[in-house]
Amino acid sequence: MSFYQEEYQFHKTALSDLQGAWQNLRDTVVESHPFKDSDRLIFQIDEAMSWESVNNLKHMGNVLLLINNIAIQAKAPEEVVELIKLVRECFDATLEDIASGKISFFPTQSHKKHMPKSGIAQDIFTEREKQNYLQNTAIINWQEAAITECSDNIIASCTTEHEYIKKAFEFVRDEILHSWDYKTKVVTCTATEVLKNKTGFCYAKSHLLAALLRAQNIPTGFCYQRLSVEGKGYPYSLHGLNAVYLKEYGWYRIDARGNKEGVNAQFKPPIEKLAFSVTEKFERDLPEIWCDPLPVVVKTLQSHKSVEGLYKNLPDIQLL
Repeated sequence: MSFYQEEYQFHKTALSDLQGAWQNLRDTVVESHPFKDSDRLIFQIDEAMSWESVNNLKHMGNVLLLINNIAIQAKAPEEVVELIKLVRECFDATLEDIASGKISFFPTQSHKKHMPKSGIAQDIFTEREKQNYLQNTAIINWQEAAITECSDNIIASCTTEHEYIKKAFEFVRDEILHSWDYKTKVVTCTATEVLKNKTGFCYAKSHLLAALLRAQNIPTGFCYQRLSVEGKGYPYSLHGLNAVYLKEYGWYRIDARGNKEGVNAQFKPPIEKLAFSVTEKFERDLPEIWCDPLPVVVKTLQSHKSVEGLYKNLPDIQLL
């Protein structure tokens, strides 16, 4: 589970607060260890922070109840008990914000052949929420002629929405060159810039894919991972990808950064096939889906003129 705070105009959500509350609770239990049943508490806290629980908030609620009972029976330190109460408050606030549509939350897809058609993401996706993920903006400028023409060309050979999403994804993944992989000469940001120059970093490519999908009235948002730049620890940076709303499954993450040796992102719902997985201590899968790219990402792309300069200053976030 991740807790993060963006330095530049980042809007922290109730889900972020929940993540931070869990981490603070765990750190406090570890610092207070040993006390009666502290090992059990750590085990259950890790269960609550696992991706199984993040994917199923009902399960997280059940584990939280168990943690509270263990702490009471063990007469845990007062600070631990207070932090459990804080986790409960953050948990309740998260459920309220999800139910109201204030934030959009999606479960990471498991490697099962069939996913349930009900759940949080599907149930709270109202018409108002949908419109947030269809907006035409200065960055996701899907109403520009170049974007609509490209979209029309792709959809001409499609018979279903599913087929269009797959082909649009593969077009951006395969036909738009990743700027660093190919050492291209221009830094792009807006969807039209990416399409015109046929190149972009992962963030920019996600902007184009969102524009192509929104051009066909398909809700599309932005997701991020925090990854090691070279796969060897520090430095770290954000990695940008998309989430598309599929009628059959709800939110589904796709990564059009471009395949290469060791990278094989695919569109095979409901199974998620991203370019990268989180493996290191300070890497994170960030769970929110944003209707707009993060401001720090846009600022970074627009502040650098060379691919080399951008690579040396990739956007990152602080972990708390």
